[in-house]
Amino acid sequence: MAETGDSPLPPTPPAHTPLARAERFVWLTARVLEQRLFAHHFRGGDADPVETALDAYGNDDGGYGHALEPDLRGPVSQPLHTAHALRVLDAIGRCDGRRVERLCRYLTSVSTPDGALPAIHPSQRDYPAAPFVPVVDDPPSALLSTGPVVGLLHRNEVWHAWLFRATDFCWQTVESLEKSHPYEIEAAVAFLDSAPDRSRAEAAADRLGRLVREHRLAALDPDDLAAYPVSPGYAPGEHHFPHDYARTPHSLARAWFTDDEMARSLDFLRAEQQEDGGWPIRWRQWAPAPALEARPVVTIEALLTLRAYGRPIT
Repeated sequence: MAETGDSPLPPTPPAHTPLARAERFVWLTARVLEQRLFAHHFRGGDADPVETALDAYGNDDGGYGHALEPDLRGPVSQPLHTAHALRVLDAIGRCDGRRVERLCRYLTSVSTPDGALPAIHPSQRDYPAAPFVPVVDDPPSALLSTGPVVGLLHRNEVWHAWLFRATDFCWQTVESLEKSHPYEIEAAVAFLDSAPDRSRAEAAADRLGRLVREHRLAALDPDDLAAYPVSPGYAPGEHHFPHDYARTPHSLARAWFTDDEMARSLDFLRAEQQEDGGWPIRWRQWAPAPALEARPVVTIEALLTLRAYGRPIT
């Protein structure tokens, strides 16, 4: 392998390892952004090429579009695209500076009257979108889009006027949830894991964990999935597992599950790697391109989760 600067790249893992199989899948199928992210996370690649690849999805309004989130097609900026961009910037340690100031101005411009974010801004109406993300003229605030954005900004110690009301919305919504669905719970965890008031976050997470178990929103036994309901509107078999909520051992959601439950979940995650080296998507597939573009994203997430828990991938 060629060297980059003075630092040689890590040795190529054996071809039969989960990482090597996934790397081949990424090179066969992924967008440039995911190729660069894979190299950054697992091959010692620099952050600059990741940032350059992300720039291709940016818009003049400070937001992101161009199908960065694969289920929303077209060029227009959307909150879900912007949340995706923030995850990338957080992963490479670049969630700061003028880029984030512009991003916060975009968030302000598309906020609802209570200062939070809609799931889908009406500007998506002229472009294709997944049928499970309907476009409406006056969308309400959504924890689904607001929670991860607020959490990532707090995690990176970004302070902007937009954050005050959006944070209040997240607290009010999370603490008043009586029933929910897995993606909304994951958004709540993304907020709570980085919320500045740690004691309040721990109390809210404890209550959410009881809700998840009471309503069987986590499939605790992968060998008996029929025992767990699928949320309304989800695809058949679209279950969520402990590792989906607690993506690292440091997440507040980790306390929701026993060691045995988490071990079974991680065993299941590792076994989900497909023959082509990638991990599957479990949500509803509605067009070929979104499904193809999403699989490298979930493949990288799977590898990061396994590595975070100390599971061997090389």
